[in-house]
Amino acid sequence: MGESSVKSQEGRTAAPASPIVDEAALEARRNDRLARLRSLRSPGRPRIWFEVTLIAVSYWLYSLVRNAVPEQKAAALANADRLWSVEKFLGIAVEQTVNHAMNSVTWLIVSMNYYYATLHFIVTIGVLVWLFRFHPGRYAAARLVLFATTGVALLGYYLFPLAPPRLMNGGHFIDTVLVHHTWGSMASGNFKNMSNQYAAMPSMHIGWSLWCGLTVFALASAPWARILGLLYPAVTLVVIVSTANHFWLDAVGGMACLTFGFAVSYAWYGALPHHLTKRVQAPRGRARPAGLSAGTPIRAGHPATEAPVRR
Repeated sequence: MGESSVKSQEGRTAAPASPIVDEAALEARRNDRLARLRSLRSPGRPRIWFEVTLIAVSYWLYSLVRNAVPEQKAAALANADRLWSVEKFLGIAVEQTVNHAMNSVTWLIVSMNYYYATLHFIVTIGVLVWLFRFHPGRYAAARLVLFATTGVALLGYYLFPLAPPRLMNGGHFIDTVLVHHTWGSMASGNFKNMSNQYAAMPSMHIGWSLWCGLTVFALASAPWARILGLLYPAVTLVVIVSTANHFWLDAVGGMACLTFGFAVSYAWYGALPHHLTKRVQAPRGRARPAGLSAGTPIRAGHPATEAPVRR
């Protein structure tokens, strides 16, 4: 009897896996993948070392790619002539008049030269720092807008080389940096060999300044700050035309790139930056101590029975 019992044990085969268990495992893996994707698409807390490195490397790559694009001088000059003809047809070809009028006021045009050379970077970095410090939940989405805007601009530089008005043949525009011997545009004077001079379309002075202005207008609480936010891209538009660095239509190109940037950010985060929460939310699905109601916030380092701290 004992022998038959042993044989029956040896003759047993492993029981087939339960289909319910398999489906549960597949569902768990699927949920884990979805959770990871949601985590990537949810604004996280920005880290200062990562952001500084990312911005520095990104701008270096942008400058490298932009300046590596073949200058194509003949094509750039021909495109400038065509664009100038289009603006004449539209009745908006007043850049030359603005350029000469502003150049007649020395202190004003010199100020514009320095404005063009410096604020493009100072204000943009300042707004990024402000977002990082006071709007961390919106920082990543706003930064993605800026990066996507700048990235698509590189296509414009490659596909449509364009000479600025000051380099047009017979355009009679004044290169205000050269005339007034001011430290200014990277595309004039001693810096002209460090930058692609035929990358005027689209204007990233407009793309970046409009990003700064709209961001400040949407998020700032002080009325004066919101007004300055709107004035900044408007003044920048006057400056790029007065210094003969861009046509009006270059500004339109910069606006189109910014629109693309907002579309990319919206597609990834599901909302425009100013519609996201100001602060970074706690991860979903976090375990809640027993006895704590759903509406009570969790505070690390405090027992679950501790009464909420009033602020």
